[in-house]
Amino acid sequence: MSLAKKIESTISEEEYLEGEKISDVKHEYIDGHVYAMAGASTKHNSICMNISNSFFNGLKKRQSPCRVFSSDMKVKISDLLKSFFYPDVMVVCDIDNEESYYQHSPRIIVEVLSQSTRKYDLTTKKRHYFNIITLEEYVVIEQDICRIEVFKRSDQWHPTSYFLGDEIHFQSIDITLSVEDIYYQVTNNDMVKFLAQENMI
Repeated sequence: MSLAKKIESTISEEEYLEGEKISDVKHEYIDGHVYAMAGASTKHNSICMNISNSFFNGLKKRQSPCRVFSSDMKVKISDLLKSFFYPDVMVVCDIDNEESYYQHSPRIIVEVLSQSTRKYDLTTKKRHYFNIITLEEYVVIEQDICRIEVFKRSDQWHPTSYFLGDEIHFQSIDITLSVEDIYYQVTNNDMVKFLAQENMI
């Protein structure tokens, strides 16, 4: 999803949460300011579906209590920061409650980058996400080229880049996926070249 525009007036956290329950448009919330979210491209949606389905199947196979959430579920950053975002995909292993409209203890968060969201996802969102104490991995996926960056928590957040032909072990949920599976049915120049080399097209 891409950031569309900022709503000028400031509102409370409670007003924001109540408003989201009835709004036809999703909004993210940062320090009292509300930002409307625009729709996603076909490539963006395909990548999100590929990785969320793979996470779901892997967790189900192991009978894990962890759950996969799509971009319809909010994450609350912390009681101190009072910010809410809609990650493209997140995995939560300690569910707050069944009726909640947001989660605050994700183990892994995935964002799919586009030209309109790149700066926002790699600066504002990343900075806020790194303040979530339960978060172990932050994954950013390019949609126009085949490149995935995984930030892993240690003493500091260390990124590792992955490309076609690589496999990624998501340590926080113990699931391994190939880069090409994440980009399944996604058409970009990297995938066309890769499939041609593999004699698959």
